[in-house]
Amino acid sequence: MTAGTVPRLAAADFRDRVRRPAYLVTLAAAVVLAYLAIPGRDAHWTIMNIGDYRGRYNSAYVGTATALAGALWLTIGGFHVVRDSIGRDERTRVGGLLAATPLPTWAYLAAKFLGNVLVLASMVGVLAVTAGGMQLVRGEDRTIDPGALLLPFVTIALPLVVPTAAAALLFETIPRLRGGLGNVVWFFVSITVAFGGQSGSAPLGGLGVHAAVASMRDQLVARHTDLTGQEFSLGLTYRDEPLRTFDWTGCTPSGTFLLQRLTLILLAIGVALLPALWFARFDPARGRSPGTPPEEEAAVIGAHPSPAAPVPPHTPARIGFTFPRLLAGELRVLVQGVSKRWWAVAALLTGTGLAATGNVATAAVLPACWIWPILVWSRLGTQSVEHDLAGLLGAYPTPRRRLLAQWTAGLVLTVAVGLGPALRMSFVHDTPGLAAWAAGAVLIPSFALCVGLVGRTHRLFQALYLPIWWAIVNNIAGLDFMGAIRRHGEPAGPPAAVVAALAVVLLVVAMGIDATRRADRR
Repeated sequence: MTAGTVPRLAAADFRDRVRRPAYLVTLAAAVVLAYLAIPGRDAHWTIMNIGDYRGRYNSAYVGTATALAGALWLTIGGFHVVRDSIGRDERTRVGGLLAATPLPTWAYLAAKFLGNVLVLASMVGVLAVTAGGMQLVRGEDRTIDPGALLLPFVTIALPLVVPTAAAALLFETIPRLRGGLGNVVWFFVSITVAFGGQSGSAPLGGLGVHAAVASMRDQLVARHTDLTGQEFSLGLTYRDEPLRTFDWTGCTPSGTFLLQRLTLILLAIGVALLPALWFARFDPARGRSPGTPPEEEAAVIGAHPSPAAPVPPHTPARIGFTFPRLLAGELRVLVQGVSKRWWAVAALLTGTGLAATGNVATAAVLPACWIWPILVWSRLGTQSVEHDLAGLLGAYPTPRRRLLAQWTAGLVLTVAVGLGPALRMSFVHDTPGLAAWAAGAVLIPSFALCVGLVGRTHRLFQALYLPIWWAIVNNIAGLDFMGAIRRHGEPAGPPAAVVAALAVVLLVVAMGIDATRRADRR
């Protein structure tokens, strides 16, 4: 019975997950990354290179570059997609039904783990198809070699997403890591793995890139290419001059490497089943269910999704200007449950921004200020769905005003947390910096609200915002919406007017999505 139950539960979980907006958004981001991994001949950016060289776009190189870039993204974004499988069973009360069955705890965990793997593997499959398409589009070599194209996805990408699936399940069973904190912790864990895994001495083959790099170097040396000072680079980087190309025929993985990848997969299976030692499987006699994050527990007790709930008829609008009271209410809802320690850290960051000198306020303190509220920002646009209040709020007489108040509450929080660096810039008459700061302050709540309404989960904003923030910290000026990166004393990112315009577009899109869904519920 158990042997057949596990695949059926995993298949049902997979079908449910792939229909969710967060899956489609993450998949779309992976496809965009695959496009960036194979830039045009004259492009000034690259994902994978050895000094001034990259491989010609044949199946071996395209497959390797896309598999590496996709695996790095799926360990971050894919983690957020497969999170909350246990929590969803708790909220929908499926967990209570499963608790009454003879299904062993290890079998339930195995089904959830297998469902996670299927979701991430489906994304890897789409990336492989995209890689073949990019090879044809770029046109440097239009001969598709299926073996050379798919081998990197089997030996590099798939063995990396399996531990991601296991970690997502493990985090759900650990109290401190069930909520947004676990998402942030995993982001930094995955970044550490991304950098450390490129080393040839990384355990279990690391990212799996070392053998490919060694093969590229050997083939370049065989062509009498001088590689003095030419280092391997993996990640989106800007180049002043387009890279030179060489023919790379790929590499055949050794038996040792394949054994390491198998060991990595087996260890991931062990990690996924480890919570069977303490997981209560929704048994109230054994304590709180792991699917309910402690900081969100009060909000979901007794709640279960009812997306088809009809919207009550609108009540007559109250005469008078009620927006200030509405804003105050939305602000209280947004910051509910935020601890005094959180506010103390926010105040400390503000004071540090005021006391900072030179570019420290913008280059170091401002990014710190605008990463601290990420768990609060991610509530924008999601709380009504996650707490099953969409039907009740649908009775509000002026829903657009309520949504605008919600966005304004996010703006107030963003301004308050980033006030220190802004005051420092005003003291030194840094007008361009203030303009960039103001545009960034408007963009963050617009982005959070739009993503929240699209994905209907707080995890999607966290998955998208963290990599953007990390890129800014690592001096990628093209993504610097806050003015943290400076060139000759001026913000090096997109113009403030462009950032502000993007914020307006996102806010309009958010309002359109909200209006469409309200119309569908009637």
